[in-house]
Amino acid sequence: MGSEVKVFRVFGELRKPNLKTPFVKEVRALKEEHAVEQVFCELGSTHKAKRFHIKILKVEEIPPEEARNPVVRKLSGV
Repeated sequence: MGSEVKVFRVFGELRKPNLKTPFVKEVRALKEEHAVEQVFCELGSTHKAKRFHIKILKVEEIPPEEARNPVVRKLSGV
């Protein structure tokens, strides 16, 4: 099987009433779509935000060495 886990950096905004907060999340996923789904799940559970409150602006694949999140770096073997 040629499935390799990649590291993605997801940029977006959390828009709730009276609040507009930009965010950058780094996640490990197989595809870009899976990374976006992971961000929706994390932000929804942490901030009790519905999907329509979360706006994804940009998703980019990065090498594991560039990850700022120590958990992502450790899981990637860096």
